[in-house]
Amino acid sequence: MADASVNAGSSLPPISADRSHILTEQRNPRSMNLDELSVAECVALINQEDQAVIEALRQAGPAIAGFISAVEPGFLAGGRLIYFGAGTSGRLGVLDASEAPPTFQVPPDRIIGIIAGGDGSLRTSSEGREDEPEGVRAELEKLKLTEGDAVLGIAAGGTTPYVVGGMAVAKSLCAGCITGMLVCTPLSKPAAADHLIVLATGPEVLTGSTRMKAGTGTKLALNTISTTLMVRSGRVYQNLMVDVKASNAKLVDRAVRTIGMLTGLPRQEGLALLMRADGRVKAAVVMHKLGVTLLEADAKLAAAGGKLRGVIG
Repeated sequence: MADASVNAGSSLPPISADRSHILTEQRNPRSMNLDELSVAECVALINQEDQAVIEALRQAGPAIAGFISAVEPGFLAGGRLIYFGAGTSGRLGVLDASEAPPTFQVPPDRIIGIIAGGDGSLRTSSEGREDEPEGVRAELEKLKLTEGDAVLGIAAGGTTPYVVGGMAVAKSLCAGCITGMLVCTPLSKPAAADHLIVLATGPEVLTGSTRMKAGTGTKLALNTISTTLMVRSGRVYQNLMVDVKASNAKLVDRAVRTIGMLTGLPRQEGLALLMRADGRVKAAVVMHKLGVTLLEADAKLAAAGGKLRGVIG
């Protein structure tokens, strides 16, 4: 608990409890002479330390899989995945959420990122907002949480009041929603969190700078969570982006090449088919494979829950 009396009357915010026991706050013995290193030595050390991130993800694999498995039924039934956090953690949640629509053509209200201080905090830091235990309430109230939703709080050090308090806020708004916390230091699971994912990435090269290993590990974990959910919801066929939104030249090219890989059609014929399919790869493939119209292809995909494999095998 913060000891406000220590700096009462100053312009500083109240000091928090001593956080020196938190893994992400500890000094890294391998980087004690960081300020004396050459450019090449800095690069080598940071790269060496980054290797720990992959091991942390491997060890956290069962917890990540457990969270995804719990989220999947509700998400497939129309529920949402909601990330929230402050600072780097919040930015990474917003980043992952914002990349889902163009990659998988999932509606933007299905994977949502919330950052303390609002979208302005994506560019301009607002550290003070992370000290507000009720800070996420207004955003979660707007979303009208249901039992099909999952809320994942992200906090590298695991003590951010905005996130810890946000877990309780989510449960108070919908006791049946799934809650999880993603942290980068070992800790006991908060009472309001159904799931705890620990990425033990270790002390940072620059003490306390969780934008480094902790941030990298968090990005990888969020990639894993959202991509796996998209695979399980039928937005991937084999290892191809069959739900990609052909919204620019690069993505039109990718869509045409995907059609070519699945149908054997030459590039120009694939492009013509994509145009007839209103820019939708899955429908285009079904039209070609089964010799049906776009309307018929859409009906078959709908009957298969949107899964291309359910239509063409």
